[in-house]
Amino acid sequence: MNYVPERMTPLSACRLGLDTHQEPTVYLRQDSPVCRSEGFSALSRVLIRTEKDHLIATLNMVTGDLLQTGHVGFSESAWNRLQLEEGDSIWLSHPKPVHSHAYIRAKVYGNELSAAQLREIIDDIVAGRYADVHLAAFITACGDDKLNTREITDLTRAMVDSGSRIEWGLPVVVDKHCVGGLPGNRTTPIIVSILTAAGLTMPKTSSRAITSPAGTADTMESLTEVSLSLEQMRAVVEQEGGCLAWGGSVRLSPSDDLLIQVERALDIDSEGQLIASVLSKKIAAGATHVVIDIPVGPTAKVRSQEAAEKLAANFKAVAETLNLQITTLFTDGSQPVGRGIGPALEARDILQVLQNDPQQPMDLRKRAAEVAGAMLEMVNDLPSGEGCNQALELLDSGAAWGKFQAICAAQGGLKKPPIAPYRYELIAHGSGRVSSIDNRKLAKVAKLAGAPADLAAGVDMHCQLGSLVEPNQILLTIHAESSGELSYAVEFLEDHQDIIVLTKEQKSA
Repeated sequence: MNYVPERMTPLSACRLGLDTHQEPTVYLRQDSPVCRSEGFSALSRVLIRTEKDHLIATLNMVTGDLLQTGHVGFSESAWNRLQLEEGDSIWLSHPKPVHSHAYIRAKVYGNELSAAQLREIIDDIVAGRYADVHLAAFITACGDDKLNTREITDLTRAMVDSGSRIEWGLPVVVDKHCVGGLPGNRTTPIIVSILTAAGLTMPKTSSRAITSPAGTADTMESLTEVSLSLEQMRAVVEQEGGCLAWGGSVRLSPSDDLLIQVERALDIDSEGQLIASVLSKKIAAGATHVVIDIPVGPTAKVRSQEAAEKLAANFKAVAETLNLQITTLFTDGSQPVGRGIGPALEARDILQVLQNDPQQPMDLRKRAAEVAGAMLEMVNDLPSGEGCNQALELLDSGAAWGKFQAICAAQGGLKKPPIAPYRYELIAHGSGRVSSIDNRKLAKVAKLAGAPADLAAGVDMHCQLGSLVEPNQILLTIHAESSGELSYAVEFLEDHQDIIVLTKEQKSA
């Protein structure tokens, strides 16, 4: 039973309808007797108790007439997590000190953290004892290669143990992950379709976007239901051999989902936490064999071959300790993959590849087949190149498209991706050959247009590296769901003329 202090006069719960994203927030009048008696101030962490439950939240002060005396206001996240009703009795007090904050301070000063300390940090995060500022401190303290291999391994274990874990009872359960930094690289739904059509089991759980205009879960959300419960996910996999679900809905490594929200705001994706994030999700989902795709390019997340090899070595070292079989691929990260950048536009590209549409982006088809082929070679002991050939055959025959339709039907049905009503076309002012494309700035344009929150928003590419461009040719199209967001994206595009660089062709003598 939840303990309610008898000596304290309860406050009355009030739903304010404020969206504070993932962070539970409560609001008190600054002249409230509770503030004086408890010594609360703005941004204090407070323990909220109801007659049935409790929660730690961040306190904000109200100086106007938003709240009546004797009332406490709740953000939507706090209200929903406590399942409150208007007028419920609420008691506020100071929470117990969070000892793991000291470990973060130690990490800031370069100290190595033990397995027990990392586990306590993760347990406190999942229990809701960390505000966003504490999550940001942990992410920053672990950034820039500040975690060694042992710490990454222990962090991965702690993240796995913090949530649900699925056991499939099979000798081979496959999965893949792309390190990212490459707009439009939405190979996962195609790979799942190929590998499940080949008879493999692939329960794919994916994150939403961290620093990109779309994650696989965002893209699949424009095509089917992705917020599956653990039971629903298991049923889909048992029926079709695979699924395409959002990992956050099944509480696989739930601490990772909380960290991702803050990583997105900071635009930080540190190597150690990247490895822990990826492998914790794979292990929790029951994977035995994983392919890691590492795009390498001047504006990708991994910018040099040396950095790629170091990352691959760390992935393999941690995976080996955790009894996970892994193979890594180094792929071209010099330009976007496919044409669409943003959930619905990437979904369109996926459908074109699976349906063998004559207009399909061939680079997306080729990359998906290569990654799927690497997995087929890994689990079936095939010679190099044979896996890719088999993957292409499953695409050409329509078997992969049939499996994709079946998976979507099992998850709630296949729907058409939405189309944005507002567009802007970037026109080439002169002729030349495309010599460079800035992936990061291009992704920024798509995000300013509204992606991934607006599923139809993003960028459509009409050129590739090496393309010969004529005057007045369309280089890209921005898609937006509102005129305001279109204006933001266009303004950024006009201020960054180096996103797509054309080089004049040298005339022969």
